[in-house]
Amino acid sequence: MKVIPAIDLMNGQVVRLYKGDPNQKTVYSDDPISIAKQWEDAGADLIHLVDLDATLGLGTNFELIKKIVSSVSIPVEIAGGLRSESLILEALEIVNRVVIGTLAFKEPELLQNLLTKLGPEKIVISVDHKDGIIVTHGWQSNTDISLIDSMKEFLHVGFTEFLLTNVNRDGTLEGPDLEFLEEACSLEKANVIASGGISNIDDIPKVKQKNAWGVILGKALYENKISIKETKKLS
Repeated sequence: MKVIPAIDLMNGQVVRLYKGDPNQKTVYSDDPISIAKQWEDAGADLIHLVDLDATLGLGTNFELIKKIVSSVSIPVEIAGGLRSESLILEALEIVNRVVIGTLAFKEPELLQNLLTKLGPEKIVISVDHKDGIIVTHGWQSNTDISLIDSMKEFLHVGFTEFLLTNVNRDGTLEGPDLEFLEEACSLEKANVIASGGISNIDDIPKVKQKNAWGVILGKALYENKISIKETKKLS
C-alpha cells in the first residue's frame, strides 16, 4: 500500500481544512518546498499536491507547484481545479498523474477523450462523497450521484485509478470511512487511494485490510499523530 502525504496549498502556504471548509483552515507551514522534501526524506511513495485556491476558484498556486515538483524526485500527483483539457495537459508536463473530480462528472465526453489520449494510469478520478453521494466543485456542490454506481461506470469505460474521500471525515481525525472503502476496493480493477479521517497508526492496518492501493496522510501527519516511517512498516 502506497504511503501518500498530502500537501494542501492555499495562498502559498501548507494548510488543512476541516471537512473542506475554507473558513476552518489551519496553516502548518509557509514553506511547502521544504515540507515536500521532508516527506520525501521520510520515505513517502508519492506526494499528493492539492491546489485549494484553484479548487475554490480563488486563484492558482501552479508556479509554486512547479517549484515543489522540481525539488523532489519521487512521483507527484496534482489535484484541484483541473477543469479543462489545457490545464490537465499543462499539469502532466510536470507531474506523473492528475486527479480529476468536477470535470469527471460534468464533462464525460472530454474525460473519455483524455483517457484515449493519456491512458488510465495518468488520470485519477476523485470520487469525493458525503456518505455515498458524490460532491463536486471543491466539495461545495451536492449531486444525486451514487459513489459506487459512478465508480462502476468509470471502470466500465476504462478508468482504474480512484481517490476516495468521505468529506465528512476529512480533517476530523475521526478515523477512516471503512464501510465505503471496502465497497469501493471490492470493485474489480479499481485501485483506490483512501483519503480522509486517518487519526493514528491503528487506522493503517484497517485501511490495508480493505485492499486500498494507497493511503493519504493529512492532518494526523501534520499534528505528529502519525509518521510516514511507522506507516510504511505497516503498509
